Amino acid sequence: PGRHNAANGLAALGAAIAAGLPLGEAALALGGFAGLKRRMEIVGAAGGVTVIDDFGHNPDKIGATLAALHAFPGRLLLFFQPHGYGPLKVMGDALIERLGADMADDDVLLLCDPVYFGGTVDRSTGSERIVAGVAATEKKAEHIPNRAACGDRLIALARPGDRIVVMGARDDTLSGFAASLVERLNDAGK
Repeated sequence: PGRHNAANGLAALGAAIAAGLPLGEAALALGGFAGLKRRMEIVGAAGGVTVIDDFGHNPDKIGATLAALHAFPGRLLLFFQPHGYGPLKVMGDALIERLGADMADDDVLLLCDPVYFGGTVDRSTGSERIVAGVAATEKKAEHIPNRAACGDRLIALARPGDRIVVMGARDDTLSGFAASLVERLNDAGK
């Protein structure tokens, strides 16, 4: 789903035609495209709650994800792990603006601390600033420093019809975190 995927599909068809492939063959090939790992990938569902793993990690990608998911009913429980203090500092204002504009009133955003790979990076701008900015737009946003504690909060908030969306980049363990949420929803009887 999503306009971004439709635009990408049309671009792929255009490239195939420009390369000399017949439109019918190009369309058939496009019809077999299963999508990309971690782009709105449905990990599983339990108790009426669907868990989605998504690579969204900057304002444009997060906006595209929200637009696509809001085309369907259900509240979004958004978990975002920023992929570093530097990127968060650079894109912070745009991220606040995008989330404030694109979140629905009943959506909930949880931000943990940015992934930190060590070094001397300036850690003075963190997730707290983003959460405060989003909350100032009257959207629901919470900073929970620890990812595991964010998982606890997501499970506590989840109700039938919700979609939990795990977003972030540069951390291969995010997919495992998303899968663990499905297991926990099952265990909780949700």
